[in-house]
Amino acid sequence: MTSGHHRQRTETCHVCQRQYPMSELRPWISVRPGVSTLIADAAPGWADGRFICRTDLGTYRRLYVERLLEEERGELGELDRQVIASLESGQYVSQNPQAAIDETASFGERMADRVASFGGSWGFILTFTMVLIGWMAVNSLWFATRPFDPYPFILLNLVLSSLAAIQAPVIMMSQRRQEVKDRLRAENDYRVNLKAELEIRQLHEKIDHQLAHQWEKLAELQQIQIELLEERGDGRR
Repeated sequence: MTSGHHRQRTETCHVCQRQYPMSELRPWISVRPGVSTLIADAAPGWADGRFICRTDLGTYRRLYVERLLEEERGELGELDRQVIASLESGQYVSQNPQAAIDETASFGERMADRVASFGGSWGFILTFTMVLIGWMAVNSLWFATRPFDPYPFILLNLVLSSLAAIQAPVIMMSQRRQEVKDRLRAENDYRVNLKAELEIRQLHEKIDHQLAHQWEKLAELQQIQIELLEERGDGRR
């Protein structure tokens, strides 16, 4: 040996005709039947003993998934294309919608969420009940001679009306933000479920393809064994 390192074996990609190390190539047997059909249509001669690089394989995988979804669902949406792109690149599609919303939320939107959260709690109900009782008690008992808001508590009604007028739009702002969060969560769940469905389907195709190929080899080996036994029998005769 003239060198302390072994030269890494290389092969030619059947599609782009470039030389790649074996770690960057995939053999024919490992490619799913649907994807193999597309490769064979575009590059005739694709069969056992051929190799394809990861880049070209990702392109044909994306094309295969696009056609598959178009046949089942018609026109593809933006979420479908995001899932297809993630299959080609191998990236994750799951996201944290809460983190994305919190990063872009303004101070007013964060305050609206806090006000709506406190306004819909038992703490707000109990606190406001104590304030009402205290207000009426002060004006009815302690300041009965000169109350600052005598019965029927007109000032209290004004305060309650003003509070309701302010609280209603704040709660609506928080509800709109909640709708955005729910929509982002639903889109995230859809992307994850669609990618899982496509990967499981492709995995089934790959397993079926490999099993069929193994059965062919086993049948060929069995036939060779039968021929050897027949030749051995003829030799004894």
